Amino acid sequence: MRARTAAFLLGAVLVFYLALCLWKGILALYDAVHLHSALSGAFGVGLLVFGFLGGWFLVREIQFGFATERLAVTLDDAHESGQEEIDALPRSPGGRIDRAAADGLFARRKAETEAAPGDWRTWYRLATAYSAAKDKSRARAAMRHAIRLARQP
Repeated sequence: MRARTAAFLLGAVLVFYLALCLWKGILALYDAVHLHSALSGAFGVGLLVFGFLGGWFLVREIQFGFATERLAVTLDDAHESGQEEIDALPRSPGGRIDRAAADGLFARRKAETEAAPGDWRTWYRLATAYSAAKDKSRARAAMRHAIRLARQP
């Protein structure tokens, strides 16, 4: 199953779950008003907050995914993605990238980014190097920065 299809299916399940949370929150608030139950009111407010926050996070993740995909397509069209470097890294028999090789790639990409800190392309490639080195939190932060730079005129 492709990643986009899996993300769509999981997003649909999450939307269904969040809609149920919102509905149950409304029902709990209804009970709180009609039965004069503070506990039901607190539970209802909690469910509503959870539902709206979950929806907000889902929308933000979808926006991040589409923005990342736009940058990837732009770099692929210009043959500047640098993905071939990551694909050429040595791997273990299980398919994992060798840590030392990933660290070497990361050092090169970091130097490129330090030389051109205002270029979103270098930040994108740095994010892919972080990802190859299994540093997902820094990879996402670098990708967010690349997206911000790409949106600037």
